Amino acid sequence: MHIGVKSASFALLFIQAALLGCTTGTGHLDNEPAPYGPTPSAAQLNWHELEMYCLIHFTPTTFQNKEWGFGDAPANLFNPVNFDADQIAAAAKSAGFNGLVSVAKHHDGYCLWPTTTTDYNISNSPWRGGEGDMVKEFEEATRKQGMQFGVYVSAWDRNYPDYGSEVYADAYREQLRELYSGYGALFISWHDGANGGDGYYGGANETRKIDRTTYYEWEGKTWPITRQMQPTAVIFSDIGPDVRWVGNESGVAPETSWSTFTPVGPDGGKAGVGHVDLRFQESGQRDGNFWIPAECDVPLRPGWFYHPEQDQQVKTPDELFNLYLQSVGRGGAFNLGLAPMPEGILHPNDVAALKGFSNKVKQTFATNLAEGAGFAASNIRDGQSRHFGPENLLDDDRYSYWATDDGVTSPELVIDLKGEPTFDIIRLRENIKLGQRLDSVWVDVWAEETWQPLASATSIGSSRLIQLDEPIRASRLRLRLFAPVAVALSDFGLFKEAEVVHETVQAERNVLDRSAWTLVSSGVQGGDPARAMDGDETTFWLTDETDLPAEIIIDLGATQAVTGFSYLPRQDGGKEGLVSRYVLAYSTDGSDWQQASEGEFSNIAANPIAQEIRLDQPVLARYLRLTAVALAGADGGPSVISIAEFDVFGN
Repeated sequence: MHIGVKSASFALLFIQAALLGCTTGTGHLDNEPAPYGPTPSAAQLNWHELEMYCLIHFTPTTFQNKEWGFGDAPANLFNPVNFDADQIAAAAKSAGFNGLVSVAKHHDGYCLWPTTTTDYNISNSPWRGGEGDMVKEFEEATRKQGMQFGVYVSAWDRNYPDYGSEVYADAYREQLRELYSGYGALFISWHDGANGGDGYYGGANETRKIDRTTYYEWEGKTWPITRQMQPTAVIFSDIGPDVRWVGNESGVAPETSWSTFTPVGPDGGKAGVGHVDLRFQESGQRDGNFWIPAECDVPLRPGWFYHPEQDQQVKTPDELFNLYLQSVGRGGAFNLGLAPMPEGILHPNDVAALKGFSNKVKQTFATNLAEGAGFAASNIRDGQSRHFGPENLLDDDRYSYWATDDGVTSPELVIDLKGEPTFDIIRLRENIKLGQRLDSVWVDVWAEETWQPLASATSIGSSRLIQLDEPIRASRLRLRLFAPVAVALSDFGLFKEAEVVHETVQAERNVLDRSAWTLVSSGVQGGDPARAMDGDETTFWLTDETDLPAEIIIDLGATQAVTGFSYLPRQDGGKEGLVSRYVLAYSTDGSDWQQASEGEFSNIAANPIAQEIRLDQPVLARYLRLTAVALAGADGGPSVISIAEFDVFGN
C-alpha cells in the first residue's frame, strides 16, 4: 500500500509518540497526573527557576546618607562620578544571582531615566552631562552578564506636587509605560507597599494619605498595562497578583510555606492591594485559590541604601547562605538588596561578601552525593519506570519526575547510596507544573538494622532544602511521602555544606563611652532607662504610655564633640514604640538648647535596624535632648516608646 508524504509523516509521528509515551502536539507524557490546585504561569515558572536576584537602591537618598528620601533633595545632588554598572552587575552575577532589578524610582520620586512625567529626574543632574539614563546602563550591564532584568517603580512619590490626585495616578501609569517600552523584556515589575505619608510634595511639606486599594486602580487600569506590554514579567506587590511579599525584610520564609494563596478581603471577596487578611501572607495557604509564591527580600547591609557607618555590618557568606536555605530552600525566591556608594560602585566589603557567598554555594552544590544511587519505589505510575520512575530524580530536570498511581498517595522510596557519603543538606523538588502536591515528607536512615527518623519537611513545592543539625554518614535512606493526590517528585539531592574563608576591610567607629551618662530629665515615665544604654541589644527601655512629642534628656558627663547618634528600637519583634520622627537638640549647660538634627527613622516598622544619624557638622555638647515626635503605625494619642540602644558618636 502506497502511503503519501503527509500520511507517512503522520504515521511516523504516531509511532514515535507511542514509543515515547507522549501525546502528539503537547509533548506531555500519556496518563500524566492531573494538575492539583493552582499552577504557575510561564512567567512564574521563569521566576521560580531564577531563584535569586538583586535589587539596586541608588538615588539622591544615597548622597544624603538617609534610608528614605523626603523628596526635597535637589535633582543635581545626584552625581556618581565613578558609576560603573558593569562592576555592580558582575558582582551580582559572580555570586550566582540570575537577575537584577533597578530601583528606577524610590519613594523620593527621583527617576533614574529621562522621563517626560516629571522634571525630578536624572536629566537634571550633572551626571553624564544631563544626557544619561541609568536604568538603561543597568539594563545593558545586566544582559551583558547573561542575567534577566526588572524594574522597581515606587507608587508613592514624596516629590510629586499632585500626589494624591488623579493627575499623579495617570503620571505613574505613564512612568510604567515608559519603562515597559524602552528596556527590553522584563522578568519582574516590582511595586513597594509603602504608600502615602509625610513628603515634600512640591514644597507643601505635609502628610497625604490615600486609599491604596482604590487610588491606583490596580486591577482596572494599572496591572493591564503590565500584562499587555510586559507579558514575561511577574507582578510583585504585598499580596500579588503573581508574587507576594513574605511579610518581613529579614529574607526568611516560614518552615511551612505554600505557593498557593487567596488574598481575601474583609467582605470575603477577592481583595485589592491593601485590604487583605494578612494572616497567611507569610505562610501562604494549603488550599489557596491562586499560585502566588513568596519573595524573601533582605538588604546585604542593615539598610537598603548605602551608609558608610554600615561598612562593617555587611552580611557574611555564612549569613547569606543561611538566608538562601530559608528562602529558596522553602519554595520562595531570594531577593538581595545591593547599595552602591555615592561614587557609583559597590564597597569592597560588599563585593567580598558576594564572592564568598558564591564560593560557598558553588562548593556546597557542586556534587550531588546521591549520584549513582539505586531506588526501590513502592509504586510507579502505570508501572512505566521509563517515564515515571525514580531515576528521574537525579537527571537535573525540574520537570521530569517520579509519579505514583492516582490511588497511591503515601508511597515509600528506598534509596541505596553509592558508598557511604557524609551530608547535611537534603534537597527535594516537585514538578510544580502539576501544582504543589505534597503535604509532607519524612526521611529515615537505616542504622542498627532498623529505620530511624532523620528529618521531615512540609510544603515542598519548587525547592525544599532540609538542613540537618549536624553532618551524617549513611548508606541507605527512605522517603515516606504524604499527599492528597498522586505524587510528582522531580528531584532528590544530598550535599555537604562547604566552609569558606571571608575577609573584610576594617574601619573604626568612634562611639562615646556611656559609663558616665545619666538620664537627667524625661517627659516619659516607667520602664528601666538603663536598658537603653546597657550595650545589650536584646533588652530595651519600654516606657509607660505618654503623649507626643516626648522628650528624653541625657547628661554625657562632660562637654565633648558630638558628630552623630544612633537609635536602635526594640528587637523582639514588637511593633509598639518604634520612633519614626525625631528632633535632636544639644546644650552645654542644660538650659540653652540648639537644634542639631531632625528627620525620620525610615522604614523602621518593616526593618527595625539601628538608625544612625550623622550631623552636618560636629557640635560641642554635654546634654542631648531626643524628642520623639511620631511613632510608626500610631495614629495619635498616648503611646509607649521603646529604645534598645542609644549611642553617640564623636570625632
